[in-house]
Amino acid sequence: MGIERGCPDPRRHLPGGGPRHRGCAGAGPGPRGPAYPRPGTGQGRCAGGPRRGKGGGERRVTDPSSKPDGTARISVAHYADDSVRELQDGAGLQALESGLGRTLLGRRSGTTWIDLTGPDPALVGRVARLLELHELIAEDIVEGNQRSKIEVTDGLVHIVLFALEFGDTIETHEIDLVLGRGFLLTSHPAAWDPRAGTHFRAGLPQIMKAGSDHLLWAVFDGIVDAYFPFADQVEDEIDAIQDNVMGRADRATLGRVFELKRDLIAVRRAVSPVREVLNQLTNRELALIDAEEIIYFRDIYDHVIRLTDELDNDRELVTATLDVYLSQVNNNLSAIMKRLTGVTVVLAGIGAIGGLFGMSQATPAFAGLEGFGFWFVTIASFVGAAVAIAILRRIGWV
Repeated sequence: MGIERGCPDPRRHLPGGGPRHRGCAGAGPGPRGPAYPRPGTGQGRCAGGPRRGKGGGERRVTDPSSKPDGTARISVAHYADDSVRELQDGAGLQALESGLGRTLLGRRSGTTWIDLTGPDPALVGRVARLLELHELIAEDIVEGNQRSKIEVTDGLVHIVLFALEFGDTIETHEIDLVLGRGFLLTSHPAAWDPRAGTHFRAGLPQIMKAGSDHLLWAVFDGIVDAYFPFADQVEDEIDAIQDNVMGRADRATLGRVFELKRDLIAVRRAVSPVREVLNQLTNRELALIDAEEIIYFRDIYDHVIRLTDELDNDRELVTATLDVYLSQVNNNLSAIMKRLTGVTVVLAGIGAIGGLFGMSQATPAFAGLEGFGFWFVTIASFVGAAVAIAILRRIGWV
C-alpha cells in the first residue's frame, strides 16, 4: 500500500522546481507536450476529453472554470477517531502547516479532505508545497483547460473531470481531484459544490471513515449522477419537438433541433472520456485504491456506459427528427406548388377563351349577335373554370 515501485521520491519534486517529468505513468508527455495522444485514441495514460479550441462554434456551451473568480477559499476536513474536524480558509492552512500536514506526509491514520474553491495560483502553490505535490499537478490545477484524464505522478493519482451545469446554456466546470495516501485534494470553481451529491446526505464522517479512496468515489459519483437529468430533459424535448414537426413545423422548431444537436455533442464530448478514466481506475493496480473500492468505481463505469448509450440514442432521434422536419417542409412546399398550379390552370382556361373570342378574327362568328356572343363567352369561361376546379379537386390539387 506504499508508493509504487519505480517512482521517484516525491520530496524531490516540490512545486516550482525539480525535473519536469511524470512518474510511473510512462506514456509520453503531459497535456501540453507535442506528442500528446489525439482525443479518443486511448493512447497513453490519459482519457480523452473535450478540447475547446478558439472559435469552436459551440455558442451555447461555456467554460467559466478556466479562470479564478477572485473568491479563493480552502476547506480542510480531517477524520480521525470517528469524528470530523473542519477548518476554513486561514485556519485550514494553519492546520496543514502544523501537525495535520506532518500527519499527511507521514502517512499516518486518518483521512483528510482539502477542498479548494476558485483557487488562485498563490493558494494552489502554497497547498502544493505543503502536500509536496509535483509541480506539473499544481500547474495543471492553476491553468485549467485540461482534458478529462487520469495520471499517476509521484505516487499520486491526478484526475480531471468536467461537471456540467444545465440551464439556458450548458456550463462546464473543470474539477481536479488529487488522491494521495490518506488525503484527497479537490479543486473546482465556486459555481460547483462537491457535497451536492446524494452520498453526502448521510454525513461526512460516514464517507471519510472508509478512506480517501472512498471519498474520491463519492465525489466522482456525484459528478456523473448530475449528467442524467440532462438526458431525461432531452428526451422530453425531443418528444415535444416531434409533435411540433408532425403538426406545424416552423423556423423556431428547426432552431431548437439544431440547439439540441449541439448540446448533445457537447455533453457527449464531456462524458465519453470518463469511460477511459474509469477503465484505468478499475483495471490498473493503483496502490492508493483498495481492491474493495474497485466495485464502487465499476458501478460508476456502468452508469457512464448507460449514459453514453442514451446520448447516442438521443442524437439519433434528433437526426431523425431533423429528417422528418425537412420532409415535412418539402411536403408543404409540394402542396403549395400544387395549389398554385391549379390556380394557373383555371386562369389559363379563362384566358384562353377570352383571348380566342376577343380577337378580331373571331368577330364573323357572332356577326349581328354581339349580345349573345358576350354571354356565350362569359358562360363558357365559368363552365371551363368549374370543370377545371372539379378535376383538380378530384386529384387533390386544390
